[in-house]
Order: sequence, then C-alpha cells, then structure tokens
Amino acid sequence: MITWQVLADGPLLDPDERLGLELAGRGPAPLADLFADLGNMQVAVPVLACAVLVAWLRHDRRAAVYAVLAMAAVPALVVPLKLWTDRQGPLTQATGYFPSGHTTTAMVAYGAAALLLARHLRRTWVTLVAAVLLTAATSAGLVLRGYHWPLDVVAAWCLSGVLLLALRAGTRSGQPPE
Repeated sequence: MITWQVLADGPLLDPDERLGLELAGRGPAPLADLFADLGNMQVAVPVLACAVLVAWLRHDRRAAVYAVLAMAAVPALVVPLKLWTDRQGPLTQATGYFPSGHTTTAMVAYGAAALLLARHLRRTWVTLVAAVLLTAATSAGLVLRGYHWPLDVVAAWCLSGVLLLALRAGTRSGQPPE
C-alpha cells in the first residue's frame, strides 16, 4: 500500500512530506545522528553476528542460519525497491530513499538478534524491548535529521516485519537445544 502511494504519487505523500519537513532538524542533532547511525551495517550487523555466534555455540544452528538469511535478504529486497520507486529524499535532490535501508537493517538485525537470544534466556522480554527501542531510535534519528521521509521508515518497518515473521516461523518448529 505504501509503495503504491509512492509510485502513484498518492494522497499520503503530501502529509508525509509536510510532516517530514516539519520534523527535520528538530531535536539535538548529535543525538539524532547517533540514533540514525544505529542503522548502519557497521553497527547493527555485528550485534546480529554476536547473537548468531551465541546461537551457533548453543547448537541452535538452524535458527542462526535463518537469521543470517533474513539479514542477507535486506539488501536483496531494499536495493531493487529503491531503484524501482526512485523517491527523492527530504533535504536533497538525490533519489533512492524508499524504503529506508537503515531502518530495515536496524529492525532485522536487532529483531533477529532478539529472537535468537530470546530462545536461550528466561527474560525474553528484555531482548525484544531492546530491539524495539533500538529500531525506534534509528527511525526517529533518520526522520529528525531529514535523511528519510516518515513513510520511508514505515515502509521499512513493514518489510522488516515480514522478514522477522518469516524468521520466527522458520525457527519456531525447532525448539532450542537444552
């Protein structure tokens, strides 16, 4: 639905762009930059790699492999969508901003790490809350710095949600080894 709005210059784009321009530059820039950087591959992927290593060492190898595949799917899905939609960014003439790759990277990396670690912890809610907070911080930072429109971020949440649901479904049948 959101992709259709972008491709067809639908009615959600005007309010999205007004909101994006209103939010761009708000808040403390160093903190917004820090939050936006949480979606960098150099930050998010090592977090996932640590969780994959924990799962692998605990003989939860199927889940570890599926988590890696979910992360590998991010650029395989995001890059063609960026090329297809060719959406201009908020504060630039450059295009290729839809969906947000940083948000997708953050949500899949932190979400997959949380799902992997939750299989081996008693307090599973801690990992899930951490993943949600890291993704929310990334999303807010990207919009507040004017790197992405709000709909770019929401589309990334939707795409990431599908990938995380697939990961959960793929690992659900196999309980973690004791």
